[in-house]
Amino acid sequence: MILAVAGGKGGVGKTTLAYNVAAALDAVVVDADLGMADLPAGRGPDLHDVLAGRAAVAETLRPGPVDVIPCGRTLAGARASDLTRLADAVEDVERTHGTVVIDCPAGRRADAGVPLAVADACLVVVSPRAFALADAIRTRELARELDAGLVACAVNRVVEEPPAEAIADALGAPTAVVPADPRVGRSVVRERPIVDAAPDSAAAAAVRELARRVPR
Repeated sequence: MILAVAGGKGGVGKTTLAYNVAAALDAVVVDADLGMADLPAGRGPDLHDVLAGRAAVAETLRPGPVDVIPCGRTLAGARASDLTRLADAVEDVERTHGTVVIDCPAGRRADAGVPLAVADACLVVVSPRAFALADAIRTRELARELDAGLVACAVNRVVEEPPAEAIADALGAPTAVVPADPRVGRSVVRERPIVDAAPDSAAAAAVRELARRVPR
């Protein structure tokens, strides 16, 4: 199973949820945001190298509380990347490790569409602000065009109860509300997913609910 975690715009917490959902699924998370990577990096080759034909994807795996295929941080690396190699790389990880979660770039750029085309299913992350719903709907339409079935929508960083039913109806998918929790915000930097750091928290319960929606 390959799950794409996508968002209509940046700043909605897409990377953080990709990391935490991967933890709940015991999956490998691939940082496919070629120009603005955020997941933990390390020494050695990364996804830029794989897509440039300089390394095998197995060489890039960074073990941790969540296993990560990191991406480089340089513009030169992004420019040298051949997106047509992404499908083979991700499918190789799937064959070896099972479930893969792809942290997609934000928006509707070509590099956002390619991970969705690779994926079997999609999770859309949306801000609780009303104007953000239009971006999420556009992302859902792109996922539909590319046959990445929408399994759930995460309304992220919620402080006040949002209109979850209306969002679910608009997107045509179950909705999970992820409350604002600083432990989620720190989880990537500290490499402590919320399901480990605070397993009894409301945020951890929401992450597990999202994970349950993913076909296995």
